[in-house]
Amino acid sequence: MSDGVRDGDVRDGGVRDGGVGAGTGAGPGGPGAWWSDPEFLVHGDVRRVWGLLDAAPDARARSVAAVYRASAHLHRDAMPAGRRQLLALDAVRYGERELSARITAVPVAEGGPARWGFEWATGERIDSRLRYALTAWNLPCAATAVVEGRAVAVGPSRGGCNAGRGLQVWDLMTGEQIGEPLTGHTDLVRAVGTGVMDGRPVAVTGSQDGTARAWDLTGLEPIGNPLTGHEGWVTAVSVAVLDGRLVAVTGGSDRTARVWDLGTGQQIGEPFTGHEDGVRGVATAVVEGRPVAVTHGQYDATVRVWDLATGRQIHEPLTGHTDRVLAVTTAEVNGAPVAVTGSYDTTARVWDLTTGRPIGAPLTGHSHKVPAVAATSVDGRPFAVTGSGDATARIWDLATGEQVGDPLTGHTDEVGAVAVAEVAGVPVVVTAGEVSGTDHCVRVWHGTGRRRTPERSSAGHEGTVLAVAAALLGERPVTVTGSADGTARVWDVATGERIGTPLTGHTDGVHSVSAGMVDGRPVVVTGGYDALRLWDPATGEPLGEPLTDPDGRTITRATGTLNGRPVAVTSSGYGSGRPLQLWDPATTREPIGRFPTGRHRRHADRIIAVAVGMLDSRPVAVTSADDRTVRVWDATTGRQVGEPLADNYPVRAVATAVLDGRPLVLLGGDAGTARIVDLATGRQVGGSLGGHTDTVCAVALGTMDGRPVAVTGSWDATVRVWDAVTGEQVGEEVVFPAGVNAVAVTPDGRLAVGFGPELAVLSPR
Repeated sequence: MSDGVRDGDVRDGGVRDGGVGAGTGAGPGGPGAWWSDPEFLVHGDVRRVWGLLDAAPDARARSVAAVYRASAHLHRDAMPAGRRQLLALDAVRYGERELSARITAVPVAEGGPARWGFEWATGERIDSRLRYALTAWNLPCAATAVVEGRAVAVGPSRGGCNAGRGLQVWDLMTGEQIGEPLTGHTDLVRAVGTGVMDGRPVAVTGSQDGTARAWDLTGLEPIGNPLTGHEGWVTAVSVAVLDGRLVAVTGGSDRTARVWDLGTGQQIGEPFTGHEDGVRGVATAVVEGRPVAVTHGQYDATVRVWDLATGRQIHEPLTGHTDRVLAVTTAEVNGAPVAVTGSYDTTARVWDLTTGRPIGAPLTGHSHKVPAVAATSVDGRPFAVTGSGDATARIWDLATGEQVGDPLTGHTDEVGAVAVAEVAGVPVVVTAGEVSGTDHCVRVWHGTGRRRTPERSSAGHEGTVLAVAAALLGERPVTVTGSADGTARVWDVATGERIGTPLTGHTDGVHSVSAGMVDGRPVVVTGGYDALRLWDPATGEPLGEPLTDPDGRTITRATGTLNGRPVAVTSSGYGSGRPLQLWDPATTREPIGRFPTGRHRRHADRIIAVAVGMLDSRPVAVTSADDRTVRVWDATTGRQVGEPLADNYPVRAVATAVLDGRPLVLLGGDAGTARIVDLATGRQVGGSLGGHTDTVCAVALGTMDGRPVAVTGSWDATVRVWDAVTGEQVGEEVVFPAGVNAVAVTPDGRLAVGFGPELAVLSPR
């Protein structure tokens, strides 16, 4: 997996003659000119366009190919208007603003001209090594094989009545599904392995139904009867050759590993026992001529090696990880068998299977757990691939212990499975998002080459963007972002350049941000679960010490501005029995109000979302809690103002603003809907704002083109803009490649959206 490049751009990887969804011809712009014709990219048959990408002849064409690939898995099911919008977004993620504008101008039959144009985006999670992405299988386990000369990936089936209970096969060259899912399990598939029996490629699956099954990948049919014997889930599978027979090694929640003759379907010998909890990982190797199994448990930090012929454990358990072992694979380094393990301690380790000792230092670089490992050999050199909770995969040279190239970036949540293969002589990496997370895609990558860095000078966040605020600092419109990576950043809305250095110091995620002017000086306020902090955005330096409550925790619930001055709301956490506090963080650096008081303190203990605003010249706070109510409080006296704005309506996001002289609050709910309420009367304005298919978790109010608008963002990865007077949707929904967690309307009428770890700025057209 060489890190080499040519001409400073992405190395051509993958299939050259045809490639994914192979087709012939070029775009309407003439032979070889598809990359200069945005109409062809928007309207062209997706399979035909895919067939041209690998044959991109120069750096410019490869750049356009990378833009197309970034969301190609979404292009297949999108109408031209949706494809136009995604391509325009991905172009600015790569710094290609001119290309984005040309794509946005492409006419489409449905929907008319684009209502929104993308001005810039940070592009932290795009990677030019991506070949394509697939809709995920239901659980993060994956394997690869070669079937009749073509490389395939196998994993749990997606969709339908057998979702997760069958085995699905994909062609790694075309990204197309092969045949129908192989069904037979009565519960979810938890593990899959592949091998060759009598010259036929086979797969073995382990399931929550307590059985393992073997499958003929050529005929797409089961082999024999289920392998039964485990007394719980079958959570790990590998294959090996023992005395000339193909065998499966399975691990189960019953704390055992078992060996099965795949020709007869019979268990060989007694179960392997020794783990103190369920066996969650199995790999196989040959040590000094003996086939062995390498296993790890669910909760311990050890790895055990077993002689497959005798069932005996070889040497003492392999110890060295400081937390749970989550994954294991095997390889050969300099002719010697090794195991590679991934752990909750954020490292991978390499072990000499002959001696049981670690080789070299741990493989470090991930910032979160390593639940997935795979190994391969390229030109005789051993490599490992690791997947992590930090949403990246990394490639390692096992001979040197060094990381090869940049991490593979594109997943927006944990990478729960990895596999490796060779497609037309070129190594590829397969990664799958963790099903319990928010990223349900399988991605296939070029294993060679180097990530093309988007054409921008300011690096974005490494963690999910949790908060976005917009403000004028002097005469300069800015956005401020807070992230799960523990930092905040300030951006020039017009240019996309970061202002100053990242604001660092929080010990956890920054989930509330605001900006304003204090005595003619710009300031930024950030909050997390640790403290309130005040910053000079120009220098990135803190202004004073962090603000904390000496009587308890200081959990920031909201930051904002009242009459142009920063304010913040904090709580002491669930069950504290203490009221929320309204702070003046810039001037007095002290709380200036407490709410609620008296019988409503139970509501304060269960706060979900807070926003601050003005009502009749007095500061108020609007709160939603998991008692399914929304209430308004006089932030100075602590008393409730009027009746609850919503009762029995679960609200996840709240925003306030005065638009056309009218104080409004926007409520985003669990049901995929939002409501606009007049703060003065407590009455809903218009009907519910519907259309989202998941929780509305981000809301904002503002003015665009002189029109008061409400903005809703959802975990369904879309943003919708609404006329705040009529309740009508303005323009088409805007689709993003990851869930939306934060939105803001800038003072000059632009829209800032935080999706995954990235930020994009749009403007009305």
